[in-house]
Amino acid sequence: MELFTLLETLEEMLENSKTVPFSGKSIVEKEEILDIIKEIRLKLPDELKQAKWIKEERGRILVEAQKEADDIVKEAENRIISMIDEHEITRKAYEQKAHIIETANEMSREISKGTKDYADNLLEKIEVVLEDALKTVQNNRKELK
Repeated sequence: MELFTLLETLEEMLENSKTVPFSGKSIVEKEEILDIIKEIRLKLPDELKQAKWIKEERGRILVEAQKEADDIVKEAENRIISMIDEHEITRKAYEQKAHIIETANEMSREISKGTKDYADNLLEKIEVVLEDALKTVQNNRKELK
């Protein structure tokens, strides 16, 4: 991600800058720092678009998983209805139906949980990166002032 590269460049510039004797302050090229900050600002909307896409993709996956689970349940019900009404076959069909429904529900729960965890993890990472970038920019602006 270019945003990380820009932040690393900004960090390197600050680390490699000359220091003012007897103080913790550094001398930096103002224009270079401002150019990098402008580039970071230009890149941030892409990161936000990516986070929005991840959120939408998560929703789509959840809807798809629910539809798949519903289809599996419907298929199980159709198979049971079409079976011969003999006692043993009917009993086995009901057992199989319950097993298929439970399996479908479990798969749906696992897919839903995995999708939510994945999306939440990505959003958390993006949030941390954005918070770090914002803190760095704020600190740099404070130092520049």
